[in-house]
Amino acid sequence: MAPGMDDIVRLCKQRGFVFPSAEIYGGFRSTYDYGPLGVLMLRNVKDAWWRSMVQLRPEVVGLDAAILSSPKIWEASGHLANFTDPLVDCRNCKERWRADHLEPDPEDGRIHCPNCGSTDLTEARAFNLMFKTFVGPVEDESNVAYLRPETAQGHFVNFVNVLQTSRKRPPFGIAQIGKSFRNEITPGNFVFRTREFEQMELEYFVPPAEADTWYHYWCQERLEWYVELGIPRDRLRLRPHAQEELSHYSTATSDVEFLFPWGWGELEGIANRTDYDLKAHSRASGEKLEYFDQATNERYTPYVIEPAAGATRTMMAFLLAAYEEDEIGGEARTVLRLHPRLAPYQVAVLPLSRKDTLVPVAREVLDLLSPITMCDYDETQSIGKRYRRQDEIGTPLAVTVDFESLEDRAVTIRDRDSTKQIRVPIDNVVDEVTSRLAR
Repeated sequence: MAPGMDDIVRLCKQRGFVFPSAEIYGGFRSTYDYGPLGVLMLRNVKDAWWRSMVQLRPEVVGLDAAILSSPKIWEASGHLANFTDPLVDCRNCKERWRADHLEPDPEDGRIHCPNCGSTDLTEARAFNLMFKTFVGPVEDESNVAYLRPETAQGHFVNFVNVLQTSRKRPPFGIAQIGKSFRNEITPGNFVFRTREFEQMELEYFVPPAEADTWYHYWCQERLEWYVELGIPRDRLRLRPHAQEELSHYSTATSDVEFLFPWGWGELEGIANRTDYDLKAHSRASGEKLEYFDQATNERYTPYVIEPAAGATRTMMAFLLAAYEEDEIGGEARTVLRLHPRLAPYQVAVLPLSRKDTLVPVAREVLDLLSPITMCDYDETQSIGKRYRRQDEIGTPLAVTVDFESLEDRAVTIRDRDSTKQIRVPIDNVVDEVTSRLAR
């Protein structure tokens, strides 16, 4: 049985994955802090994406662009004019709602406020989702800046810089992981939709004639990434956008969607952005954002294929897919069957007791393993409870140092999923652990 959101929210709070932000002050709506385990897992999600998109692809390079950005960027990209949601106000309770999320009542045919039931709503008006701020001490229009609502524009305005310094030629990509900010009217569903979030975006620059081929390639490639890291295929789907859904810059977009407890929700969008952005910034800046192919003596503006994923909602999907409740030896347990690359800790080192004779050997094992992977060290409570605790936070392997270790210089390695155990000499423990985690 798939877990509900309450199960995941409770686990995240109790085990230190995600905390409500500013909780001691009553919280701050739709903001979250990532605790000791959450920050490790979120980093692992981003590292797994970077490994797949940059490390294993010689044609892709990285970028880390500024969060604060000039209004000229957003005017040229169309975000100032088009990055809006339709908003209505309830005159009775003063709550605001997205007009496209409100349905007429089946009995009276009128739209009611979801909060108070009133039908006294304002006409819908455009609400820009970008956070506006001021740079410098004077708050006037000449000092306006925006927090970026997406990381992608940093790729486009740096296109020539990257092209010249990296000496790449299409097809090539620029990858970036970073914070984005959207003043969402209706955030919700835990970390699925928040006003501050992290994106993992690739802009893949291709010859215009090859754009459709690369678009379909990236749709399948990105779907398979989630499967390879442990999400069952039947909980994923690739959904093409209808014509009326397409963004102003896109001729084709598909979403990789995950079956959340409330239904299908987007993990990642793959879009054919054509040459819209490069040409828009070229017109606005007066700079040529083109590629000159010396082999064919051809100059052209590349098309762009964009796989763009949300790191935080992806982490939540991996947690939901990995969560399981089973029974071991007649005892119920909660287990996160996370892929080793995603688990906060890959190994737990556990001395059977806190006696002075065992702790030095356990510390020796910890010192051997810590340089190669992320390790937890736990010497409190019974060994059974410690195993359960590690299962619940998704640690793939537990290495137990017992009293026999003092005699045979060996340790017991326990597998999270099967709970099977093997005895391994301490001298071989690094090789054994490395081999088991290499998948």
